[in-house]
Amino acid sequence: MTADSVAIARLRADPAMSSLRRSLEVYYGDPARTDALDTFYARFIRPGDVTFDIGSHVGDRIGCFRRLGARVIAVEPQPLCARAIRAIYAGDDQVTLVEAACGAGVGTVTLRVNSANPTVSTASPEFIRAADGAPGWEQEVWDETVEVPVTTLDALIARYGVPTFTKIDVEGYEDQVLAGLSRPLPALSFEFTTIARDVARRCLDRLVSLGPYGFDLMVGEGGHLAFQRWVPHSEVAAYLRDLPHEANSGDVYCVSPVPQPSAGTIQR
Repeated sequence: MTADSVAIARLRADPAMSSLRRSLEVYYGDPARTDALDTFYARFIRPGDVTFDIGSHVGDRIGCFRRLGARVIAVEPQPLCARAIRAIYAGDDQVTLVEAACGAGVGTVTLRVNSANPTVSTASPEFIRAADGAPGWEQEVWDETVEVPVTTLDALIARYGVPTFTKIDVEGYEDQVLAGLSRPLPALSFEFTTIARDVARRCLDRLVSLGPYGFDLMVGEGGHLAFQRWVPHSEVAAYLRDLPHEANSGDVYCVSPVPQPSAGTIQR
């Protein structure tokens, strides 16, 4: 199943979706990027798997996971982004949209929306404080708030089953997402930023408290994993500590239990 190209074109032309137009163009307009994404995630995902996309934004990972044959549980609290996801994947019964944030406990939370750049909207006041005055973040303004429901990874697992792969990208709220998980998962990723390195450290600590994990990471979206093997969390923590501020962001990839790969390769 592929994304609805007609729906994407309509969303791009809709004045109400102007703040998402660039994301729609970047994430749905580059075949080479799409192919690279599918190749990368194929090491984690196979047909018939259940996957979680926590912080779906406009759903490019939904599209990738569906092309790989997985069912996708997409969790997105922003009304505008949820509207885009509903339009793009309206005809796909293997995509379930949960319009909520994901956090440490079921309830509600104040989502701080960056109306000009919704991709950095966040439920973390700490993240906004970290961005204040940071180089590269000077133009970002969180000018709207909305109260949204909160679910947890445990609640999602109870309803939809254990995911083979979980992607977490929630702008500095990743540690709260993992606080709502009480068991190790086979494979997951969480975003890190250089303005909020403590969040990544807490994520690493939380995961190793749940079970044995191996880790690798990618800076930005360049497709290159830093270690090319599964390493202990201490090595990833040291790497993140020493990253220059300009690296900005990336994702940590985590697997449990740690596989025994061939030399120099990463295996599922």
